[in-house]
Order: sequence, then C-alpha cells, then structure tokens
Amino acid sequence: QVQLVESGGGLVQAGGSLRLSCAASGSIFSINRMGWYRQGPGNQRELVASITAVGSTNYAPSVKGRFAISRNNAKSTVYLQINSLKPEDTAVYYCTADLATWGQGTQVTVSS
Repeated sequence: QVQLVESGGGLVQAGGSLRLSCAASGSIFSINRMGWYRQGPGNQRELVASITAVGSTNYAPSVKGRFAISRNNAKSTVYLQINSLKPEDTAVYYCTADLATWGQGTQVTVSS
C-alpha cells in the first residue's frame, strides 16, 4: 500500500493560483482512481476531482473550469492545478488512492 504526501498549499489572495502535488511512495500505475478531496471549516470532506488510470477525470461542479487534475505515473505523482481561487476554496486538501489510502493533507487558505 502506497503512502501519500501532499504539498503545495499555502495562503493566497482571491483570484490567485496554486499547484498541489501528491507524491506516492510507490508506483501508482495500477491504482485505478486517484483523487483530491477537501474539508473546509465545519464542513464534511468532499470530492474535488478524480482521475482514473486511463486519464478520465471528474470534477465537483463548484470547481469545474477552475481546477485541473493530472497524474504522472512515471513520477508517481498526482497534481491539482487550482486557479481563480475563491475564499470558499479554503480547506485542507487531501489526496487519496482508490479511497483506501489518504495523505495527511495540505492547507489552502484564500483571503478576500
């Protein structure tokens, strides 16, 4: 079972961008679905985006058109490019492999 480590979070102004990375300790080639979830203050954890082994993507309606998920199997890394950030995007962002393994999360804070 791989371990996942997220990075790239931070404090950014509304309208700004960040690129989150999720580095796996082993190969992700055979992992069907890699995903990003987030949990904001007082909220439940929710799906942000996911990507299958063949590159099919799925996005939450609230982020579609602003966020982009990608995976580099050779580097065992999944990325989340987040653009046009809004204060409501403030949350801890978690990476998951098939919902079986989770990273520790990376904080994204968007100031207005």
